[in-house]
This record gives sequence, C-alpha cells and structure tokens, in this order.
Amino acid sequence: MGSNFIPLFPEQASTMAMQVDSLYLFLVAITVFFSVLVFSLVVGFAIHFRKERHPEAVQIEGSAPLEFLWSAVPLAISMVIFFWGAVVFFNASRAPKEAMEIYVVGKQWMWKIQHPTGQREINQLHVPIGRTVRLTMISQDVIHSFYVPAFRVKRDVFPGHYSYLWFQATKTGTFHLFCGQYCGTKHSGMIGEVIVMEPADYQKWLSGDTGGSMASNGERLFTSLGCISCHTGQAGARGPTLNGVFGNDVKLSDGRTIKADESYIRESVLNPQAKIVAGYQPIMPTFQGTVNEESLQQLLAYIKSLPPPPPTGAAAKK
Repeated sequence: MGSNFIPLFPEQASTMAMQVDSLYLFLVAITVFFSVLVFSLVVGFAIHFRKERHPEAVQIEGSAPLEFLWSAVPLAISMVIFFWGAVVFFNASRAPKEAMEIYVVGKQWMWKIQHPTGQREINQLHVPIGRTVRLTMISQDVIHSFYVPAFRVKRDVFPGHYSYLWFQATKTGTFHLFCGQYCGTKHSGMIGEVIVMEPADYQKWLSGDTGGSMASNGERLFTSLGCISCHTGQAGARGPTLNGVFGNDVKLSDGRTIKADESYIRESVLNPQAKIVAGYQPIMPTFQGTVNEESLQQLLAYIKSLPPPPPTGAAAKK
C-alpha cells in the first residue's frame, strides 16, 4: 500500500505511526553504527597485528578515561532508548478522553464489531479520518491480537478480560487488519479491513437503519432479563443503583473499594457473587451462558449511558 519505490515499511496512516517508526529507525541506526564499528576494529586490528609474527608481550596498564567512556556512552544510549520507548508506550496506551468508543469481539476466526449507534460489522471497521477511536475488545474463545500495521497499533485480545487500543487515522483509504496472535488452524484467514472515510462520508454510512443504538439494545436486554426489578434506583431496592456507577468507586461488603470499570460490570453479570456491594445481599443469579460477549457489550453501553442520580438533601438545595 505504500508509495515508496521499495516499500520496506507499511504506509504511515495514524498519529502513532511516526512515533513508532522514529524510535525503530533510531534503534536500527544504533545497531548498524556499532556493528560497523566493531567489524571495522576487528578487521583493522587483525591486519595491523598480523605483521608481527612473534611480538613480545607488553604490559598494558589501561586507561581510566577510556574505560569511563565505554561505560558512559552505552549507559547514555540505553537511557535515551528507555525514556523514548516509555514515552511512545504511554502515548499508545492512553487514549484521549474525547475518543469515540467502538466495541470489538474476537472469535475463531473473525472480528465482530459494534458501533455505539448500532452498526455491526464483521472483519471491517469504518472510522472517520482525524477522529480518535478507542476500541474496547474481548475474545470469545482464545487469545487473539488486533493488529493494523499502517497504524502501528497492536493489542492482544483475551477471553474474560477487556483490553483497549486507540488510534487516530491521518489518511483515508483501506488498510489491512490482521490477527497478530496464532489462534488456531484458520489463523491466517482472520483478516479484515479498516476503512477510513471523510467525516461527511462516515456520517452517511452511519445513517442506515440499525435497529437501535447499543445503549437502547442494552436497555431492552436489561429489561428482558429482569434486571430492572432489582436495580430500580429507588430506596429499598434489592440491588444497588446503576445510575452513574460506571467509572466511580464502589464499596464492597468486605471493606474493599474498587472502580466500576468494564471488567467489573462484566464480572458482576457473569459471576455476581465475586464482589458484593456493601449493604446488599448476594441474591443476584448468574447470567453465565445466557448472554454472549456482544450482549454484554450492549449492557455495558447502556450502563455507561445512565446519568448520575439527582442530588438529595442538602446537596439538592445548593
């Protein structure tokens, strides 16, 4: 896909691509420089000292400045690589807060994708150019790895645990999507495309009938499973309120306090006895085997959409 005469690297098509390539090329340059230096010294010394067939041994006392130099230079280079790599790692790991969230389920042997507005795709991902996209990903079976070479992004996708990846595309077009982790006999066929579109074209693509957004589908599922009978948000309810719970601290019956993130909500649906909210009884049944990963993501989208409860008492009067 690259425009180079000899395309040694995939096309750079995201904001992370230049950062990753710059660090990589620096490592290559350092490796080539020292390889050539060592090779040249070995050959030069071999030629020079070959002239003397039977040289007499000479005591060499050493050189403190030279010893300091060959210790300090590698240390400085190592520290540059460490801090440069750390900056690239943290930039790649932390998505901006305004990122558009898209949900991904990996399974043998395909990528199943859900957009917040309800669009679903298999082995294709449509995104707008210039918009930060955050993927919330999980595997339905074995370990997979979401890999887009042109974006220089890759993240392992695990069963039973959410992982995250973000990117911001800088070029329109179609870019290869691979599974970068061997996942079974048809691993090589687990391929797809990321289609980057102009914002106006992306909005047209979104305008099709989807049967409802992820949050609205999650609300219907929330009602059909009977969750609404306990999580009413009213005083005296048998389950804790879910309004505004996502992203906030939850106090548990054992005294611990944890953050209500995606993994906590998923675990609370599939294994509700694992972490009991303080003040409530362990009466919630498990939905293991009742809802699949895509349905869990819809429930998650619905819970994220719930606003915080209205203030009460003195707080309401302010």
